Parts: sequence; structure tokens; C-alpha cells
Amino acid sequence: MNAAPTREGPRVNELITARSVRVIDAEGENRGVLTIDDAIRLAEEAGLDLVEISPQVDPPVVKVMDFGKYKYELQKKKNEAKKKQKVIEIKEIKMRPNIDQHDYDVKMRSIHRFLADGDKVKVTLRFRGREMAHQDLGQALLERVRVDLEEEAKVEQHPKLEGRQMIMVIAPR
Repeated sequence: MNAAPTREGPRVNELITARSVRVIDAEGENRGVLTIDDAIRLAEEAGLDLVEISPQVDPPVVKVMDFGKYKYELQKKKNEAKKKQKVIEIKEIKMRPNIDQHDYDVKMRSIHRFLADGDKVKVTLRFRGREMAHQDLGQALLERVRVDLEEEAKVEQHPKLEGRQMIMVIAPR
């Protein structure tokens, strides 16, 4: 059988379990400690809800407010925070050990753009055939990339050989 859905957020009106509560009215003024029935009656007279703010204190603090509006404001804050956060992606740039100068410059422009956007860059150097015998050329190329990016990026993963490719990960400073 399905269990009843669990409620999230603060308790409201009849769901408040305490016998007496400290009440703050709609204007934000402290009304003192009242019984739960008196507090609910006070909220109903104002046409609002009684919302439990601090359940862990004794007696619990409740506030007279519009609960629907309160939930809406919380949702808006949550969405705003979500909008502001940046997801860091890992962009990959593939090179070969004997890359030409112009091709190198084009790849470096892409790397600069990715780093400016706040993304990490994975530089992959692929060796084919007899190029495996000249891994020192690949090491020198990745070292050149590191030196060219020294001001704006830091090496997060130093060059290491995995099978036929050498990989280095750089992140923006």
C-alpha cells in the first residue's frame, strides 16, 4: 500500500502539535504566549494562516502570515539561486604531436575561450603508428601549452600517457 505523502516545510494551522505557542502577528509584533486554539482563532480573524517558524524552541514560535505567498517566495528564492549557479563543463581539445603552428594557434584560441567561460579543458594528444616512439615531442607540446596558459590557467592533471594518448587537464585560475 502507498503511504500518505510526507509534508515538507513548516507545519501550518491544525498541524501544529504544541499546546501553547509564542505568536508573532501579521505586523511582526510579538503577541506573547497563547494556547494553540487562541492563536489559530487570531490567524482566522486576520484571514491568514498560522505558520510554525521555530519548532525546536519551547514554546514554539509561530507567525500569522499568508502561507501560499510564503511558499511562493521560497520557491522564487530557490529558482533564483539555481539560476545563479554555474555548471562547470569539461571541454576537450584534441591535438597531434606534429601539429602545425597555425593549427596550434587555432586550438589555443579555443582553449582561451573555454577558460574565459569558466570551463575546464582536457587537452588530448593522440599518437599514431611510429609517433609512439617520440613521446618526448608530445610531452614538449603539452609543456608549451602549459607555459602559454600560465597566467590564466592552472594544471589540474599533469600530462600522463593512457594507451596511445597523452592527457592533461587544465582549469581556469
